[in-house]
Amino acid sequence: MSYIRLFFKESLSLNFNSTLDKPQSYYLSKVMRMNEGQSFSLFNHGGEWEAKIQSINKGIIEFLIVKKLRSANTEKQIWLAFAPIKLNYLNLMIQKGTEIGVTKFIPILTERTIVRKINEKRINKIIVEASEQSNRIKVPSLDKLIKLDNFLDLNQKVNIIFGDLNTKNKKIEIKNKDPICILIGPEGDFSVNERKKILELKNILPVKINNNILRSETAAISLISIINFNLLS
Repeated sequence: MSYIRLFFKESLSLNFNSTLDKPQSYYLSKVMRMNEGQSFSLFNHGGEWEAKIQSINKGIIEFLIVKKLRSANTEKQIWLAFAPIKLNYLNLMIQKGTEIGVTKFIPILTERTIVRKINEKRINKIIVEASEQSNRIKVPSLDKLIKLDNFLDLNQKVNIIFGDLNTKNKKIEIKNKDPICILIGPEGDFSVNERKKILELKNILPVKINNNILRSETAAISLISIINFNLLS
């Protein structure tokens, strides 16, 4: 099996024949120096397949699916609700979150959110690249930017793990809960009023993961790792 993995949106099946887009074709032919007859992997929500290069014409690769390598696995649903942060830190959070198990990213606007817009195209590109690198089959989704109040209204019945520096609770019990949503505040944390609204939710679990004040991306990566480890135990 080739270690070169590419995400392909269309449905894949045995003997399926098609072409890669220009950036993917360039990556295989020019960066990885692959030639006709060589194999690589394509994946999407339906599974992972071995593809063979049939031809390279004007820089575009035509391929043929020759074997199914893996079926799509059942993943525990781990959502990350977060306030957008500065670009480099946001990119890191999205990349590492994808690598360690997030299935859905939910950007939220809070009173203290500094970054009020996100580049969805750029974030989705990072998600796909991280999925290719980390051997995932199902690519995480990215929701539209939503206000905190709307997020809380829409997720009344969802199990939410709230990273809260002000709580004394340090225990997490999440067995057989699906989905699980991790809620991380902005760089200046939630306001007093916002925290009150969050804690009024029925299925909220505030948890303190560190005595130190963590950056948003550090808190997110740490809590995702803790949740994932708990689910795998």
